Amino acid sequence: MKPYEKITDQIIGLLEQGVCPWKHYLNSPQAPQNFTSKREYNGFNHMWLSFFQSFKGYQSSEWLTFKQAKNLNGAIKKGSKGLPVIYYDVMHLDANNNKVSEELAVKKVPFLKVFTVFNMEQTEGIEWSPVESEAKEVNPIEAAEEIINHMPNAPKITYGGTGAYYRPSVDTVNVPKIADCTSEEEYYSTLFHELVHATGHESRLNRKEITEKVNFGSQIYSKEELTAELGAAFLCSEAGISEHVIENQAAYLQGWLKALKSDKKMIFEASAKAGQAAKYIIGG
Repeated sequence: MKPYEKITDQIIGLLEQGVCPWKHYLNSPQAPQNFTSKREYNGFNHMWLSFFQSFKGYQSSEWLTFKQAKNLNGAIKKGSKGLPVIYYDVMHLDANNNKVSEELAVKKVPFLKVFTVFNMEQTEGIEWSPVESEAKEVNPIEAAEEIINHMPNAPKITYGGTGAYYRPSVDTVNVPKIADCTSEEEYYSTLFHELVHATGHESRLNRKEITEKVNFGSQIYSKEELTAELGAAFLCSEAGISEHVIENQAAYLQGWLKALKSDKKMIFEASAKAGQAAKYIIGG
């Protein structure tokens, strides 16, 4: 079994239990980071580790590999189960498939590595303490409005009706009025979802799932929907709001189970594109 298949199967297992990781992607006080390098995890890894940090109730937001723990003269507690994280990179090769610098390369071969990491609460023999985060007063609704109002090259946003959609032909997002939504969280989560779709426009990130004709229900359509789902989760987390509850949760989960079972790479490709979309909207 390939590495990405193992991770997707873990996500499928959670979905089968009625747990959707990106719908339980809570805004943690501190972003997950590597204990040794202090670098924050991003994209899929950020969502995945943040979810388990909340799901398991870990007080630490820091993670490390078995080898890193050993290098610090520590160990992983017996019986601890780690989490896989992914690492993307590109090999630069010459005509004879030798590794060369990017400038001399005639071929670029993307590859994926998977590492297993453990939360600091799963270690022993290593001194650590929860990362202190500055206490700050944040109004989630104001933060969400700030994100929306500062999106560069934003599409036109219209309000009304009961449907939410993005129409590429006229570069317009429509969402119901906030008073017609069941909650403010539902309104902003829905608007973020449609704005992520809008980042695919040719004047922004030029995503083929938006710029090319796509059949409803196809794998490409599903991938774009998952990109919007994950992008909305990233933005909700950034604003500090919880995503709205799906009315028909069972049907929603079944839909994603079917899509992920038929394309084991979908979650990684969609999360990478979702990260790009969220960064664009925030203006990063």
